[in-house]
Amino acid sequence: MLEASLKKNDKKAYVLIGIFSIIVFAVVVLLGKFKLEIDLGFNVHIFATINAIVNALIAVLLVLALVAVKKGNYLLHKKFMMAALVMSIVFLVSYIAHHLLAGEAKFGDSNHDGIVSDDEKLAVGNIRVVYYLILATHIFLAAVILPFILFTAYRALIGEFSLHKKLARITWPLWFYVAVTGPIVYLMISPYYH
Repeated sequence: MLEASLKKNDKKAYVLIGIFSIIVFAVVVLLGKFKLEIDLGFNVHIFATINAIVNALIAVLLVLALVAVKKGNYLLHKKFMMAALVMSIVFLVSYIAHHLLAGEAKFGDSNHDGIVSDDEKLAVGNIRVVYYLILATHIFLAAVILPFILFTAYRALIGEFSLHKKLARITWPLWFYVAVTGPIVYLMISPYYH
């Protein structure tokens, strides 16, 4: 096992993780209410592409971290997990940029008028239900996973590996699901960007 990287201070950790998680959640919720009308001279949907790539990279890092810990290579596991955390910050910045600059796209809106007509719904068929099921689970889990990720990392960083392992058994599959479904949602919605 590795040595602790941080000094244990549960009270401070709970407060900081709680505040950070609430702020991130509030910012993401508020994004749906604002769109900046700025012409940056390039297609702002590049941020959505970046998001999908970063999510895919996070999924790969999570798998590599799992393999490393199963092989007992704890230092490599830590490096992969820290990289996944850093990539999550990159994702968050890119996500905020995309939603502030591009607004919302509607699945099936092939003529990009902001309304999904009956003909457009008919054209996409039942895949619309699949899209919204994936999207709903992705959004819900993305909204609740952040404090779990941070608490799991905190337990490892203070050297409480048994608690870290217990939390990771819940956190890892949920985080992996969010990371994998992000690019799937992107691939499904990207034809409707305008």
